[in-house]
Amino acid sequence: MKIILRIGALGAALWSAPVLAQDSFADPAGSGPIVGALNWLQGTLLGTVATVVAVIAVASVGFLMLTGRMNWRYGATVILGCFILFGAASIVGGIQASAGGGGPGY
Repeated sequence: MKIILRIGALGAALWSAPVLAQDSFADPAGSGPIVGALNWLQGTLLGTVATVVAVIAVASVGFLMLTGRMNWRYGATVILGCFILFGAASIVGGIQASAGGGGPGY
């Protein structure tokens, strides 16, 4: 159960940086390789790897809640964290649009 928390905390720390929210800012000179590497890393971590980790986390939390070994409120926070992780770009885009900043694709 603690490993799920650590995976979730690591995911929140590493994978929740919404690059789409920063499209309006120009990259500094000479940062092309760094930006390319970070975009590749984000694509990898928000792609198949993050999906597999999220499926394992939700399945294990669901099993623990089903067998009565985990509090429902605690399990719901893990599942809510997965929704926030994968919906971070949409959430930031909605906040920017409601604030009048436009946002990506607007």
